Amino acid sequence: MEKLIITAAICGAEVTKEQNPAVPYTVEEIVREAKSAVDAGAAIVHLHVREDDGTPTQSRDRFKECIDAIYKECPNVILIPSTGGAVGMTAEERLQPTELMPEMATLDCGTCNFGDDVFENTMPIMRAFGKRMLENNIKPEYECFEMGHLDTILTMAKKGQVPAHPMQFNFVLGVPGCTPATVPNLCWLVNNIPAGSTWTVTGIGRHAFPMAAAGIAMGGNVRVGFEDNLYLERGVLAKSNGELVAKVVRLAKELGREVATSDEAREILSLPKRK
Repeated sequence: MEKLIITAAICGAEVTKEQNPAVPYTVEEIVREAKSAVDAGAAIVHLHVREDDGTPTQSRDRFKECIDAIYKECPNVILIPSTGGAVGMTAEERLQPTELMPEMATLDCGTCNFGDDVFENTMPIMRAFGKRMLENNIKPEYECFEMGHLDTILTMAKKGQVPAHPMQFNFVLGVPGCTPATVPNLCWLVNNIPAGSTWTVTGIGRHAFPMAAAGIAMGGNVRVGFEDNLYLERGVLAKSNGELVAKVVRLAKELGREVATSDEAREILSLPKRK
């Protein structure tokens, strides 16, 4: 098996300090959490940004400030800015981080229920996001929350509407209202991706570590972090994103998978070396 790529989703757009005081809002806090994750073994940081009061934002300037600050502390890390933003944001708002020419960014693969809300990703929105990533030479991480999302994005790839060959998928399982976090569902998704693709699994809430274990055993990659789960174990809040990453590293060691560095992850994901 290839080495395991661990992604840390360090803050998300919805979780708050009221839920876990370690959730980062400020630039300094975001850098702290990114460094804790990288030091623990994460090769990738999936990045949302907040205003200092915790309000989610897709501001180009705020992303630039956070990205520059993270690179000062973690110069080799792969950063994947979110184009998902927060529920209710416009497509134009959500696309702002792509103006910074990141090496990767997320591309959400369809509309879905998101708890009590609806996360809107219409076909016109997805085509616009795909066009931007093609123009800016950005490798997408395709975020699939529903099983039908996979067929949608593969059809778009065949039509040349989004980047392809090789594709990187993130299967986000266990969001209330979306595909449940089960091993059979993960297997179905993995069995239907194109040859040569890479994939990551994200388990939401209590599903984070069971899905991580499945991903490790199946030869895929794993995402954890405060965006997806605030607890190290039942009833025990994680003190940092680094604690969550370190638990995945321990699982990988027990299951015989070596953990990839950022440079090794770049090679696995067919990204150019960082200059």
